[in-house]
Amino acid sequence: MNDFSNLASIPYGPLMIDIAGHELTALDRERLCHPLVGGIILFSRNYRDRAQLTALCAEIHALRSPRLLIAVDHEGGRVQRFRTGFTHLPAMRRLGERYDQEPTAGLAAARAAGFVLAAELRACGVDFSFTPVLDLDYGPSRVIGDRALHRDPAVVIALAAALGEGLHAAGMGSCGKHFPGHGYVIPDSHVELPVDDRSLAAMAEDLRPYRELPLDAVMAAHVIYSCVDCHTAVFSRRWLDFLRQDLGFDGVIFTDDLSMAGAGVVGDMLARVEAAWTAGCDMLLLCNAPEAVGEVLAHWRPQPDAARAQRVARLVPEQPCCYPNPHAYREALNVLATLGGSPGQP
Repeated sequence: MNDFSNLASIPYGPLMIDIAGHELTALDRERLCHPLVGGIILFSRNYRDRAQLTALCAEIHALRSPRLLIAVDHEGGRVQRFRTGFTHLPAMRRLGERYDQEPTAGLAAARAAGFVLAAELRACGVDFSFTPVLDLDYGPSRVIGDRALHRDPAVVIALAAALGEGLHAAGMGSCGKHFPGHGYVIPDSHVELPVDDRSLAAMAEDLRPYRELPLDAVMAAHVIYSCVDCHTAVFSRRWLDFLRQDLGFDGVIFTDDLSMAGAGVVGDMLARVEAAWTAGCDMLLLCNAPEAVGEVLAHWRPQPDAARAQRVARLVPEQPCCYPNPHAYREALNVLATLGGSPGQP
């Protein structure tokens, strides 16, 4: 049965999927127009140069009305999908180190990083980046490392707030990750299933950024926190209810990529999307698994939720492209140059 009439009134479906190349194929267009899809995430394989990226985003935006949300993982440091023609943004730890040297300069650098990051992406038509990382820098994590701003939650909050101000000034929302905290566990959830066995009281510092920052979105972690649930946060109604009710969060909850090894605990991809949706996630990332995308689009029939779709709609900027104020952009680049960033080409 392929009846999707119950989704007709919902502007954004709950799936965020990906594509393989620099241009859309006929299959890509078909899938991106499917009512279960509400967004697309881009990777380095989708980027050749700024002109190609701008053309790709324009074609994606023209497929539907309201237009799809175009997102990317573009934090800086080792997680920056587009490099040639973009400013090489510093790893987040560099902002924390600058803050330790001089707090005012560290905050200015974080604000500049957010502005440059968002301005360059928005000029090409990318709507949203999954940043900032709010995980605390405990040290031994195999996947977080220098992606973390700092060990001190107060410093993380200050720097992430400044970075968020920069994002907003350039027309982009913020996404805190990885809720409720991925910095303490050592394993990489891309290839393993980490378990954090601390008590909830011991996690208080990890939760502070989510309690105190005005975030537009949050990405949940593929980590089991045994003090609350036997499921990973992505699949845990207890954790997501805690985020909504105890922490008062009303933005979009994203899953981390459901093709990661840490998501395999609940079964195949159909089981994963259903478990994440039932737990309360608003948008489900299904990446690097084209056959699984086809299976989900053919067989998954979630109950539509207008409130979740409207939360996603708030992340889509009013204009598909937004060009930065040249003076503000140059000033931000000058600030980043003190951290070793290279100039971009807006």
